Amino acid sequence: MSEIGEFTRHLGHYLGAPDVALVERAFDFSASAHRGQFRKSGEPYITHPLAVASILSQWHLDAQGLAAALLHDVMEDTSVTKNELETTFGKPVADMVDGVSKLDQIAFDSREEAQAESFRKMLLAMARDVRVILIKLADRLHNLRTLDAMAPVHRKRIARETLDIYAPIANRLGLNALYLELQDLSFKQLNPMRCRILAAAIKAARGNRREVMNRLIESMRQGLAGAGIEATVSGREKTIYSVYKKMREKRYTFSQVFDIYGVRVLVADKARCYSAMGVLHELYKPIPGKFKDYIAIPKANGYQSLHTTLFGPFGTPLEAQIRTHDMHRVAEAGVAAHWLYKSGSAIDLAEAQRETHKWLQSLLEIQSESRDSKEFLENVKGDLFPEEIYVFTPKGKIMALPSGATAVDFAYGVHTDIGHHCVAARINYELLPLRTELKSGDHVEILTSPTARPNPSWLAFVATGKARSRIRHFLKGLQQKESAALGERLLAQALTTLKVDPDSISWDRWEALAKEYGARSHLEVLADIGLGKRLSFVVAQALTRAGGKGESEAVPPAATGSALTLRGVEGVAIMYAKCCRPIPGDAVVGQFRKGQGLTVHVRDCASLRRQRIDQGEIVDIEWSSDVQGVFDAGVRLVVSDRRGLLADLATAIADADANIDAVSLERPDGGSVVAMFFGVQVRDRRHLAQVMRAMRRVPDVRRLGRART
Repeated sequence: MSEIGEFTRHLGHYLGAPDVALVERAFDFSASAHRGQFRKSGEPYITHPLAVASILSQWHLDAQGLAAALLHDVMEDTSVTKNELETTFGKPVADMVDGVSKLDQIAFDSREEAQAESFRKMLLAMARDVRVILIKLADRLHNLRTLDAMAPVHRKRIARETLDIYAPIANRLGLNALYLELQDLSFKQLNPMRCRILAAAIKAARGNRREVMNRLIESMRQGLAGAGIEATVSGREKTIYSVYKKMREKRYTFSQVFDIYGVRVLVADKARCYSAMGVLHELYKPIPGKFKDYIAIPKANGYQSLHTTLFGPFGTPLEAQIRTHDMHRVAEAGVAAHWLYKSGSAIDLAEAQRETHKWLQSLLEIQSESRDSKEFLENVKGDLFPEEIYVFTPKGKIMALPSGATAVDFAYGVHTDIGHHCVAARINYELLPLRTELKSGDHVEILTSPTARPNPSWLAFVATGKARSRIRHFLKGLQQKESAALGERLLAQALTTLKVDPDSISWDRWEALAKEYGARSHLEVLADIGLGKRLSFVVAQALTRAGGKGESEAVPPAATGSALTLRGVEGVAIMYAKCCRPIPGDAVVGQFRKGQGLTVHVRDCASLRRQRIDQGEIVDIEWSSDVQGVFDAGVRLVVSDRRGLLADLATAIADADANIDAVSLERPDGGSVVAMFFGVQVRDRRHLAQVMRAMRRVPDVRRLGRART
């Protein structure tokens, strides 16, 4: 092929002869492996890996990376194995090819699960070697450029996947030019009609704008030259997708978006950036609140620039970006600048690499704490936000967080232990809740308590993958620990029923049973009992059997031992049913549902009676004499409406030493009679009776009773 000769001649400009020889060997190997295979367009398949390698050569990627690009589909589409690649080209090349390859050999329950697991594999390989994602991005770019031969349904799926995952990753790695092209190509496939209309409108508007843009650029050049600043000034063209996105997000018309002119000013060093900004502010008045200094506070992907918006001639807005030449190279090439501009600014490149390395390492941490591939992908998506905010720690350090981040995200960003024990936040010296959304410039201090721990409700509002994965990991460990403690109590109860002393079970017997169940330890068996995955009586019978084989899920004998006691401080292992709101003093039973632990119901709970007998094991439960804590209860009442009634009822509840958890009301007939519900937190039935007596004494209360639902 003539293309490979031209390709290797280009490589000779930045690679040595041995490296070029490695790339040629990889091409020959790939061409042989793909012989007889063709793309949907009818071209020989080898044209695709060659095109991918050509894209990467524009970033001056090293020989190993180019070899892996040429070989990136051989494991997926041919019979070549990873061992064969490792023997022929070395471990780094084989690892890169393996990282890019999808998991087609494993059976998954759904396409989404297979896709998520393939992403997980690729991103973890990327965390070890960033060249993996560069190869994948170049692969995706060439596929999008040649997507017209595919069926429409596949085109849309690939385009949507690119907008959701690959384009944000390119942006996160600072590959701006690639990011913009991936967006435009995806938009063309997802909305072909809108894309054509916008492209035609942009082409027509560009001609009308040329004269105004030339005048703007010339006036800036003269102003900068007059101030003794040597600068390159050029116009910035808007991409089709960026125009569409701004129209959608801001609800602008096309003319409103396209009336904004954009220029870029490149100067020699950082000091001249600020001097040039001063000159532009003298030429055209700046719009207040529209200045961003990404030089002093770089973006997470290493991007540095000054952004300012000015009142241009005739009142047209003018967006200006001011940066050094080195900053511009890093802004366009991002992490790829490591190969492309080895002679560039060491400081700028080091900053981009350091930030990228931090993010890649965070992927490994998130992976270690994610339960499955879908959860991992969800957490990673949370870290691909294009918009960021910048907040200050108490010591004045700047921290970048995604837009929408809360005080909890900040706490976990500082340190995992701070996140686990946070109780409140002082934002700009004002005490505020942890769910408070942060804004750029906020000064944030986290208040902690040694006894505090993560709350499952935090998962509903955290914005960072790190915070979400840390919270889930903690709760999973806590559930495991508390479920094991509950399981131990249930097993002791079952062994007592069988007239066996729990302390008489030897460690050898426990180890044999754990091995028989496929559990890592006896604690895992106990946790399974506490979660309802195993019946306590069945495990007790297995422990007391000599051989431990031939176990059957027999119905347990009637319990003769004492019931399981509740002290109210069991934590996440025991839940109190919302359908009947049990409180100390109520006759209660417990229901195990597989994988959900123990739920406490009142003995005559209507919801429990309606359930089938096989929906969970029922166990006897009683309240301890020293029960602790507060419990949710409900009170329903009918009142005659009057001014101040709600305040009087709230005062009565507070005087009875109870907290109000929820209030709701409705007018059944639209008249003066109101039906009300109070959710209150009480210690036991006696305390609830005191609360209800206090409420009954309030004037205009007609009827009052305990609410079970």
